[in-house]
Amino acid sequence: MTMALLAIASAILGLLAISGVFSAAETAMTGASRGRMHQLERDGDRAAERVNRLIGQRERMIGSVLLGNSVINILSSALVTEVLTKIFPGGLGVAIATVLMTLLVLVFVEVLPKTLAIARPDDVARALSAPTEWACWLFGPPVAAVQALVRGTLKVLGVRLEPSGGSDVAHQEIRGAVEYHHHGGLVGSADRRMLGGVLDLDEMNVSDVMAHRKAISVLDADLPPRELVTQALEAPYTRLPLYKGDADNIIGVLHAKDLLAALAKSEGGIDALDIPAIAREPWFIPDTTNLKDQLNAFLKRRNHFALVVDEYGALQGLVTLEDILEEIVGEIDDEYDRVAGGLRRQPDGSVLVDGSIAIRDLNRAMDWTLPDEDAVTVAGLVIHEAQTIPDPGQTFIFHGHRFQVLRRQRNQITQLRVSQPIAEEG
Repeated sequence: MTMALLAIASAILGLLAISGVFSAAETAMTGASRGRMHQLERDGDRAAERVNRLIGQRERMIGSVLLGNSVINILSSALVTEVLTKIFPGGLGVAIATVLMTLLVLVFVEVLPKTLAIARPDDVARALSAPTEWACWLFGPPVAAVQALVRGTLKVLGVRLEPSGGSDVAHQEIRGAVEYHHHGGLVGSADRRMLGGVLDLDEMNVSDVMAHRKAISVLDADLPPRELVTQALEAPYTRLPLYKGDADNIIGVLHAKDLLAALAKSEGGIDALDIPAIAREPWFIPDTTNLKDQLNAFLKRRNHFALVVDEYGALQGLVTLEDILEEIVGEIDDEYDRVAGGLRRQPDGSVLVDGSIAIRDLNRAMDWTLPDEDAVTVAGLVIHEAQTIPDPGQTFIFHGHRFQVLRRQRNQITQLRVSQPIAEEG
């Protein structure tokens, strides 16, 4: 009798151990990092390959693990009840078996293995990938029948099971992971902005980053060649739009290198140059062009400069490859760039900003989260929220910040004072 009890006890403990493995596998497989598993698989890790295969058939995997777990737990409970009812006749044996199995299952089958799987999901998933795959092979047929029954029931109830979201869900997952690790101190602010900038390219148009027509330098093709060369040399840019008659009538783009080559070849000097003939054909793009698409177009055409027009063909501004890259890496300045004084921090924590500064640039500089969906510039945000063109001295509170209009030129807000988030003010 003693040997029989020991054998049954050993069988019960073995079953509970297998059930604990199933519980750990379920938690680890659902919590494992897909990105790390794919990278390990590419490095030749066979266990990671099995994990990816199991995650790819997640519904079958979870169904097999749950079925195996249920069968083992029920069998264990039945054996314990059978033994204890013989030792303790009547309802006492059933009560003891219930309490004992509840404690054993809770501690050693659920809490302990799942805690370990939560703490090290990638390692546990790789370690248990082989037995989990065997379980899927063993319980696959009955699980498939159960899945068919469940899907049929949900279909009758009008519940759709097709995955949704596509790339949008993937972007949100990546963005959420970056934010999570940033708050945990594992991703720096610069890296966070850079990764966020890459994801934002798909959500922004060239109109969000272009230089407005009022801020671009253009050359009048009707001017004498010498004066055109002088203006080209004084400009801080290597590519300059060339217009004829009306500033909207862009006939070409003058590249400093082309101008230099023409000067070297000209036998009659500067005055003999035909500047319009040197200029390259302009590239016009609509202002609704997606930034990601435009970046690919720049790379494909090997062109770094495009003129932006609206739906009526009117010139709105220009965009360069550098403008798009700056959305990822931040401001890029070279020795010829004029340092813009668009943002000046004040001792009280507020900042003086030019109205034309982009909201995204202000957010990057101050680590703020002002919305840029309805306006590109800070002045545009104030006008949008105020629903009027404010006068100097007027103050508004939007999105947790205080905006004070300091200067206005005609209908254009030229300078504002923006406070730190009000909740952070002393």
